[in-house]
Amino acid sequence: MPAEIKSKLAIGVLASGNGTNLQAIIDAIEAKRLDAVIRIVISDKPGAYALKRAVSHNIQIEAVDRKRFASRDAFDAEIIRILQKHGVKLVVLAGFMRLLTPAFIAAFRMRIINIHPSLLPSFPGLDVQRKALESGTKFAGCTVHFVDELLDSGPIIIQAIVPVLQDDTVETLSKRILAQEHRIYPEAIELFAQDRISVNGRRVLIRNVVESEGAMTNPLVGIPD
Repeated sequence: MPAEIKSKLAIGVLASGNGTNLQAIIDAIEAKRLDAVIRIVISDKPGAYALKRAVSHNIQIEAVDRKRFASRDAFDAEIIRILQKHGVKLVVLAGFMRLLTPAFIAAFRMRIINIHPSLLPSFPGLDVQRKALESGTKFAGCTVHFVDELLDSGPIIIQAIVPVLQDDTVETLSKRILAQEHRIYPEAIELFAQDRISVNGRRVLIRNVVESEGAMTNPLVGIPD
């Protein structure tokens, strides 16, 4: 294996579906915006399109069918074995539709990240764009966070804000949020690759980051002429 590959962050991606966030990560690596190498893409669904995306970029894949295992623990043990075999240092969940067991979390403590299509801690779980619209919130967005034993509750690494427009539907809001997911997920992985992240309790601190005190308003209401 070339020396330049060895120095890159070794990541393993877990995906259950279409794999658009996987594609965003692949694109960032190929554009040299992300100093990482995908060692393995694993899916619990043998027919997942994410696997086809990986193959088209010469990335190794494994299909691990949950039905072949007697328990969640046994299934997760096989995933852990594969990740460790490939020397994975960061586990990236990209639409992986299964909760991880405590044993999995322990094996990669603070080395598992996920992206969720809301501004956590608001709207964990599923169907979040509909929940956002029904709540009347003026801002939605997406969150990259570390994974812990609870649902969508780990320390937050980075978020992107998406305004909720007055004529938004679940579909239009989801599309704009997804575009931001594709932007910030590779950025979060790059922060990890650069060893710029530290965790203090619930807070993720990032070295050499540009911060702003600016505020956003939605809608932009002014006094009419």
